[in-house]
Amino acid sequence: MPRNIEPHTYLILAPILLFFAAFLIYPLLYILKASFWIDGRFTFAYFQLMVTDANTRALVVNSFKLGVFVTLATTVVSVPLAYFFTRYRFPGRRLMQGVILVPMIMPPFVGAIGMKMFFGLYGSINMLLSKIGLISPSQPVDWFGGGFWGVVLMATLHLYPIMYLSVAAALANIDPSLEEAAENMGASRFKLFWTVTARLMMPGYFAGAILVFIWAFTDLGTPLIFEYNEVIAVRIFRQVTDANVNPMGYALVVLIVVLTASAFYLSKRWTRGKNYEMIGRGHVGSRDIAATKLMCTMIYAFVGGLTLVALLPHISVVLVSLTPDASQWRLSILPRSYTFEHYLTVFTHEDTLPSILNSFKYSIFSTLLAMAMGIGIAYLLTRKSLPFSNLLDAVAMLPLALPGIVLAFGYVGSFADTSPVLRHMPERIIASVDPRQNPTLLLIVSYSVRRLPYMLRSIYAGLQQTSVTFEEASQNLGANSARTLFKITIPLIIANIIAGSILVFSFSMLEVSDSLVLAMRDEYSPITKAIWSLSQRPVGGEYIASALGVVGMIILIGCLLGAGRALGGRLGEIFRI
Repeated sequence: MPRNIEPHTYLILAPILLFFAAFLIYPLLYILKASFWIDGRFTFAYFQLMVTDANTRALVVNSFKLGVFVTLATTVVSVPLAYFFTRYRFPGRRLMQGVILVPMIMPPFVGAIGMKMFFGLYGSINMLLSKIGLISPSQPVDWFGGGFWGVVLMATLHLYPIMYLSVAAALANIDPSLEEAAENMGASRFKLFWTVTARLMMPGYFAGAILVFIWAFTDLGTPLIFEYNEVIAVRIFRQVTDANVNPMGYALVVLIVVLTASAFYLSKRWTRGKNYEMIGRGHVGSRDIAATKLMCTMIYAFVGGLTLVALLPHISVVLVSLTPDASQWRLSILPRSYTFEHYLTVFTHEDTLPSILNSFKYSIFSTLLAMAMGIGIAYLLTRKSLPFSNLLDAVAMLPLALPGIVLAFGYVGSFADTSPVLRHMPERIIASVDPRQNPTLLLIVSYSVRRLPYMLRSIYAGLQQTSVTFEEASQNLGANSARTLFKITIPLIIANIIAGSILVFSFSMLEVSDSLVLAMRDEYSPITKAIWSLSQRPVGGEYIASALGVVGMIILIGCLLGAGRALGGRLGEIFRI
């Protein structure tokens, strides 16, 4: 039935629009202004420098190469994986589906600390190969090629679950009768996949591929750990301290926005030019078949090998956290002795315990903020007829396409005490907003903005599946819209709210880019900034950093298990654009 805009709708809409204006649109506009408007005049000088300066061109090329190689690697891993799990039944499938998602529980830059110990020139792998006589001890293998291949490996192991979830969701939605018709026409299994299945899963594949490309293209933490510094994200990070005097940082941020927007545009253009619609069907069951012994062997070998490699970063971090010091893991395959002393340090040291408490504080408040925004936006989109509902949805989902370093760098400049908006504000307000003085507010806001799409999609799905007749019945009995929302609507979608909240909280706990850029003072550092700071200590810091990373990993495991239980098989839908 038609739904008119009611006066109370604006009470929900107004704070949402103000929030987006202040913390999404304003920072982006400030970035554009700082990039093009220099010394009182409009200029392309810094963008011209990107073309003429060989070093800047190298940054772009290296970042692009990372994005392409990681996307290709995740494709090779994720597409067969999704096909196996959606098209075959075999013993242990449910358990293995959970195991392959394990890499999501730890940021790759944490795992990189341990992987450097495993694959370093004199690390465990080279020591093992030397002991069995495959290489000479004086000529160790450079597994990471100066850092590039290390970043590719860590990013691939972290991101393939995202592409897998997206592709698996697309495969599960394919009408089985289309594939059955192709088989009845005599198509081989390979031809069936290439001509029918692969074509129909393309929207899901591109949704995952774009997210993977953008994440790898703009990753900050992993290149820092591997000291692969010639990429755009690291250059921007190095220029945070002089953001208000050197516009090159803003110009690089604009370049990232343009390149990521172009990637989204090309993806949408590619899929829009083709028809992926399927005829309405009466049969909606899955098309999985019992795997033969040969196929079971192939699946177990593929998934087992992938799981072993994917768990290496986690195993390595745990081993580093249990190693007493460098002397106990030098020129040996495994540590010579073990200790829990570093975990005791994590919960007692003045630099680590506050970081855990800070992360909990930031994540709890960012989750509450994202929850309020998600409920409000999803309610407006599904229950009210707004003339600009598509625009509101697009703005809310925009952070999914914006790399974290873009908003973080924008906040540094736009909320500084020298910015046009804050320049004439009272000192008390400036001190609570300027990240150089106190980044608490902006860390909470940045976490919530970055993860709002996950919350929104989860709540939106719940409202779509909930009949509006319950709310109409409540209103017919005299309840106003606010009472109906809190007494009827929210209780009906509480599982979706909980699932979205768990995801926002868990990813906020180990957010990397926002934390590294905005937490400029040690006393406000969250877990990830503390891990980075510890890893840079010349003696022993990586051992405490690894222990702190394991603590964060355990927290995230609990959160993802809770989200999986609440969302069930629909977990992959939140990663779709």
